[in-house]
Amino acid sequence: MKTRRSFPQLIFEIVNTAIMLLLCIICIIPLWHVIMASISEPAQVDMATGFILRPLGSVSTKAYSLIMKYRGIWTGYGNTIFYVVAQCIITSFLSVIAGYVLSRKRFRYRGVLMGMITFTMLFNGGMIPTYMVVRNLGMLDQYSALLIPSALQVFYIIIMRTAIEGIPDSLEESARIDGAGEMTIMWKIILPLCKATFAVIILFVAVGKWNEWFTALLYLPTAKDKYPLQMFLREILIQSTTVSNAADAMDNAALYKTLAKYASIVVTTLPILCIYPFVQKHFVNGVMVGSVKG
Repeated sequence: MKTRRSFPQLIFEIVNTAIMLLLCIICIIPLWHVIMASISEPAQVDMATGFILRPLGSVSTKAYSLIMKYRGIWTGYGNTIFYVVAQCIITSFLSVIAGYVLSRKRFRYRGVLMGMITFTMLFNGGMIPTYMVVRNLGMLDQYSALLIPSALQVFYIIIMRTAIEGIPDSLEESARIDGAGEMTIMWKIILPLCKATFAVIILFVAVGKWNEWFTALLYLPTAKDKYPLQMFLREILIQSTTVSNAADAMDNAALYKTLAKYASIVVTTLPILCIYPFVQKHFVNGVMVGSVKG
């Protein structure tokens, strides 16, 4: 049975739709500008003002050829994929363990421990003490420098603990009657019921790690072979001479340096943009944290 919408509801839907469309346009136009500029003629891009909404001149992919010849892009891709996979595995499993322990009502000091953990979310030692810890542990210029300091985050512990607390105690009690131990309950009973929250944590970690560059700037001062992709993108955007070795292989290479910046943004951003829509549904499932169908 269809319900008739009132006039205020209709006005609200129209205004809401208009605002959402406006926000979509605001988000899409800068990306579209970068894509169109990357396939335009370089001379016309340099003279253009405002947003570029269509290719200027004839369509050209020379900027992408220039980027593909730059070895740093492929090194960055390999390193970033490694960092993303390793960080997702480490952070997600540590978050599950920490959330499970802090959700146990029989754990006497869970309130005190949770308070101490939450305190670090609001106050921390800062960048310089953290750098000194990483340096004194001998992790500078090592892969571990980008993995260990960010291995566990309070926000992920909180949402995992909240998800686990929403699971009925009767499931755990039934498992214990059948002889299940703590590890069996955590991995075979609790985790499958929290898979939506688990997937959300993995997605957050993957997106954050893919876009990370500042920690590499701090902790990998000389290990350029361990740079993530975004560090190479930073070098291309800030220091256009970074791609000079690849540019020398092309005629009028200096003319294409501006387009190379646009192309590098597309090359480094496109993979995560293609993957994100397929995992977006897990955010909807994550809203139903701790729900159990009976």
